[in-house]
Amino acid sequence: MPAGILFYAIIFLFGVVIGSFLNVCIYRIPRHEDIVKTRSHCMSCGHTLRWYDMFPLFSYLFLGGRCRYCKAKLSVQYPLIEALNGILYAGIVLLHGVSIDSALLCFLASALVVLSVIDFRTYEIPWGINLFLLALGAARCALDWQNAADHLIGLIAVSAALAILYYASKGRAIGGGDVKLMAACGLFLGWKLVIFAFLTGCVLGAVIHVFRMKLSGQDHVLAMGPYLGAGVMIAALWGERLIDWYLGMF
Repeated sequence: MPAGILFYAIIFLFGVVIGSFLNVCIYRIPRHEDIVKTRSHCMSCGHTLRWYDMFPLFSYLFLGGRCRYCKAKLSVQYPLIEALNGILYAGIVLLHGVSIDSALLCFLASALVVLSVIDFRTYEIPWGINLFLLALGAARCALDWQNAADHLIGLIAVSAALAILYYASKGRAIGGGDVKLMAACGLFLGWKLVIFAFLTGCVLGAVIHVFRMKLSGQDHVLAMGPYLGAGVMIAALWGERLIDWYLGMF
């Protein structure tokens, strides 16, 4: 196997392992369960899982998507989140190389995956995830200290307007978690990219939400977290190029 392919395969597998922990966070954080000390167990029968039951991605495939002990069907979310996180990690390293910035982008991607799934299910964004994103933003601001002003302006560039909307509508127009999300991501991205991220997230939310309603024939409450998270990742990975391309058209 060529060294390059092997390297990215290792990065992918590392992302898959982290993705297994993300599944733990997705299930336990909304239930206010400990994500570190409590041992993994089957969500159906409660049986404590052995180490050989928890190989990320592969255990699901080997067990045929069922619990070894009670034979209950396991959620397809497990392998999907693990594989998605592995793909994101490999893609980020492919685009940005091996660097501290790539590590921060990987952590950002993982946090947004957890946030998006939880918000999609519960319509709430846990404050702890936004706090983690804020810490990532502070770290990136420190590393990019020459452009610290851009990052600090990004902290309020979108979130200040959303905060006004939140209080003016008494929380009916947008959630408080979305305000905090854009503040934390604004510190990470800087003001230009966070505006781009917000606009991209709004477009994605509007288009996909309409399709969801048409396909199901039912009204859905719009959870903005997944769409804003997608906008943030698009901005973080390709935002500068897309902005330059757009401005070059004039």
